[in-house]
Parts: sequence; structure tokens; C-alpha cells
Amino acid sequence: MPTIFVARSANICQWASDVGLGKNIFKVGLCDGDPAALVAAGWAGETDWKLLRQQADVDLDEAVMLERLTKRQKQVDPIYYPRIKGETGLFKVTDADVQRHIILARALADESEKAPIRLKAVDYANYLIANATR
Repeated sequence: MPTIFVARSANICQWASDVGLGKNIFKVGLCDGDPAALVAAGWAGETDWKLLRQQADVDLDEAVMLERLTKRQKQVDPIYYPRIKGETGLFKVTDADVQRHIILARALADESEKAPIRLKAVDYANYLIANATR
């Protein structure tokens, strides 16, 4: 069974911020086995990618996963940005979407909805994996 993973590159995030995409750019992908080797090899000409989260044994196809995520989040189009060299699976995530996701999860778990939310990179990864596996 495939493993879904979310990774982030500081250099790509800096570049995306410079070109107006925002700083929250993440790579979502599927692989068989451990994604550590793929993450170490890197994408889009960068090798500083860090694995944020992975979930093993998901019953997904990559095309289905990308379609599900594209319905909720903006996928960075590699045609318009030559720097990313044709990479698919790069998504721009907004803070508001992740905050809504956390508030809804807290409400469904009967936790306090008024507790302050301090977003971390792992929160974005959890959001992306939750939307891809629905």
C-alpha cells in the first residue's frame, strides 16, 4: 500500500514568497515504502526538503489524491513558474483554511474552540493529508 507524505523546502517557500505565492508551499506525494529517500533527493532543484508528516497504508492513486486536494487548495501550476521545473503536487495553503480545519476538529472532539491557535508546519501537513484521504 502506498504512503502519503507532505514535505516542505525553506528555499522554495522563500522563492514563492518573493514571486507572490505566499510562504506556505508544500509538496504532497505518494510513494511505496518510506519517503525519506525521495525527500532527501529533493524536487524542483532544491535539496533542503524536510518531511513533515507521512501516513502509511492509504488506499489512493496519485491522480485521485491530487484531484481531491485541488478541489480545496490551489495547486501551484508548473507551467507558469519555470523555477519548479514541471513539479506536480506543490500546493499553496492559506492560514484561514488550516485554522478552520483545526476549529472544526476541536468542535467535533468536544474540546475548547476558544483556545488560541498557533499554526506550525505540521498543522498544514495534517490538513493536507486529511483532505487528500477523505
